[in-house]
Amino acid sequence: MLSVLAAFQFLTIAPLRRASPGREIGQSVAWFPLVGLVIGGFLYGLDRLLELAFPQILVNILLIVALIVVTRALHLDGFIDTCDGLAGGNSPEARLSVMRDSRVGAFGVVGACSLILLLFVSLMVLPEAYRMEALVLMPAISRWTMVYAILAYSYARKGQSLGTAFKEGAGWLRGVAATLITVAACVGLMRLEGLAVMAAAWLVSLLAATYLSRKLGGLTGDTYGAINEVVQVSVLILIPLITWSYEI
Repeated sequence: MLSVLAAFQFLTIAPLRRASPGREIGQSVAWFPLVGLVIGGFLYGLDRLLELAFPQILVNILLIVALIVVTRALHLDGFIDTCDGLAGGNSPEARLSVMRDSRVGAFGVVGACSLILLLFVSLMVLPEAYRMEALVLMPAISRWTMVYAILAYSYARKGQSLGTAFKEGAGWLRGVAATLITVAACVGLMRLEGLAVMAAAWLVSLLAATYLSRKLGGLTGDTYGAINEVVQVSVLILIPLITWSYEI
């Protein structure tokens, strides 16, 4: 129970008891997809409510703002730092040093603007028939891929940190639990198409995590967030592509 609360406390703005970077926070990865489902349910409910009063273009903008607010821009901040790090150093050590800098660089700004623009356009072209499935599964699948990245790749930084707490406390059994939650959600909402979306999103995370690991000598908390952001957008793009291919 404490690990569930820790997952919500870390991934959202929910005013829950603050978990320390130890056993509870590491074990919480099993519930990352569940938190994603709750976030997705919130987004869909907000989407239905806002559509009663506003045009679609404004609804999509407000959904993006709501997603950023409800997650405290946690993963977006990691994406920004990762963009700055990749562009700001010629060695893994230099890139990691740039990522530690609290100041935002030009590459981080350009990356964030590009990401948000892509998210907005993806929402605009999303078929109405799959809007609910996309909004609910998008944050769930992306947070599942973070669990995969935590388990499958070495950690780049030395010393104790929040990232190492996740790495040391996760364990493959919790990865299996996170996977089962995600599979159940995908099958329940989209059947075989849902599994296809999940598999394609995993491939995106595999490519992103492998690239980042080679550039940085491993992954960090910032890169976990970057992977989450990339996969979120990818799911919005993949759902129309996969459902269209199944209809042919």
